[in-house]
Amino acid sequence: MRRPRTTRKCKHCQTFFDPDPRSVRRQRYCAQPACRQASKAASQRRWLYKPANRDYFTGPTQVERVRQWRKAHPAYWRRQGSRAPHALQEDFKRQEPQKQPLADGLTPDVLQDVFFMQPAVFVGLLAHLTGLALQEDIAATARRLQQLGRDILAGSSHHTGGLPHAQTPPLAHATPPRAQPVQLGGSALGP
Repeated sequence: MRRPRTTRKCKHCQTFFDPDPRSVRRQRYCAQPACRQASKAASQRRWLYKPANRDYFTGPTQVERVRQWRKAHPAYWRRQGSRAPHALQEDFKRQEPQKQPLADGLTPDVLQDVFFMQPAVFVGLLAHLTGLALQEDIAATARRLQQLGRDILAGSSHHTGGLPHAQTPPLAHATPPRAQPVQLGGSALGP
């Protein structure tokens, strides 16, 4: 003989629901996610209020219990879940750049030719950092920096930047002294 269906009021959301036939006597919460969460919280609260469980997570004996469990389960915290399967295609292999020798008949270009497409900000920055003002000097410095960058990207063991004996030449001029700061619209700087 079949039992009659019973409806029950959820203790969390206060709506009526049909409990699972296997747990009719015990089920007090419906199957909504928020209600299941409230059910778990209430169950944990009831467990912690029992006198035998009040100090379950505290004290030196519990610390030792956790240490022993971690020693027995060393790989528990490592992720072993979703490792990506191998792709059907081959892995991408990076191609090394090929070095192309420069023609012997090339002459150093002037600044306008070297930086035809470069913004003026780069030329101004290079002039500011080196303290150079002549176009030929700035062009030579730019070629040296470009060669140094190529050497670094090509992975050579020593970076010469196109200079013999890997020496960095001294700057033609010392960096000019900085101008005093100017404050616009407000009180004057100073004590």
